[in-house]
Amino acid sequence: MAIEVKICGINTAEAMAAAIGGGAGLVGLVFYPPSPRYLGPAEAAALAARVPPGIVKVGLFVDPDDATLSTVLKQVPIELIQLHGSEAPGRVAAISGQFGHPVMKAIKVAEPEDLEAASRYLEVADRLLFDAKPPKHMTGALPGGNAVTFDWRLLAGRSWRRPWMLSGGLDPDNLAEAVEISGARAVDVSSGVEDRPGIKDPAKIAAFLETARAL
Repeated sequence: MAIEVKICGINTAEAMAAAIGGGAGLVGLVFYPPSPRYLGPAEAAALAARVPPGIVKVGLFVDPDDATLSTVLKQVPIELIQLHGSEAPGRVAAISGQFGHPVMKAIKVAEPEDLEAASRYLEVADRLLFDAKPPKHMTGALPGGNAVTFDWRLLAGRSWRRPWMLSGGLDPDNLAEAVEISGARAVDVSSGVEDRPGIKDPAKIAAFLETARAL
């Protein structure tokens, strides 16, 4: 089985072209204003229009209110909502039911105990994403995209009733090891294909996707 790849935080036509051309299965657009990868709805709609059928367009939100979701979804043809904040299971269920989109819930991981949160979302989320929890001492940490990894051994041998993705500090150099150790069949990358926060490098995107294809 091929490794499914999501390129997240795409905010330029060049990065989108690299993701599409390299065979990404999902492309992520960030709707969290503090992020350097943030896009307004009009910008995101223009990029989404470049995505051919068969590639899933993901909208990343952090504890969004209904008005934010409604504004974005009316303008951008999002196919999967990614919730990357502290959304409780009830809120995830409400968003899924109200907006009629499948939802992927991010679980922040640093210790084995953090994985216990996953079970709370199995009935309300369509997919799970395991991301690195930022260290407490980290200044300016974002909900995701911090170029931080976690111990992939925590996921080894684990399975859930929902599809799941591995995220957090992945790049072309560590992808093979991360997949081998964790057993992930789907991965998500953002900072690992950037020159600096918010600036995607099309060559790094191509290299990441090439590495994934070879696994």
